[in-house]
Amino acid sequence: MTKYLHTMIRVNDPAATIAFFALIGVKEFRRYDNAPGRHTLIFLAVPGEEGVAEVELTHNWDPEDYTGGRNFGHLAYGVEDIYATCQRLADAGVTINRPPRDGRMAFIRTPDGISVELLQTGDALAVREPWASMVNVGVW
Repeated sequence: MTKYLHTMIRVNDPAATIAFFALIGVKEFRRYDNAPGRHTLIFLAVPGEEGVAEVELTHNWDPEDYTGGRNFGHLAYGVEDIYATCQRLADAGVTINRPPRDGRMAFIRTPDGISVELLQTGDALAVREPWASMVNVGVW
């Protein structure tokens, strides 16, 4: 079973964006600072719908002007078996831009170039080949 998780957008001013979403009843409910990656992830949802339909705000600490749709990040779906899902997609000719080397996460792109993140539901699966040895194919 596949489950919709979130849509990610990049923001330059998290406080302003959070205030904007609060005006329409969408609230912050989770936040992660990632010092090595130099970014903060802020998750928003309508109260009571956390885990159902979320917006992930990504704030990169280094200033960047987002042009050409760069501020839209990706859609995310949870899948029951990340390896089987990626194998089925690869067999259908889909390029796996970021293979599920860790048993947890992969990125693919739609025919129109929109990034889609696949996340293993529950705990990460054990690392297995050939996925573990694969390198990224493209930007994800």
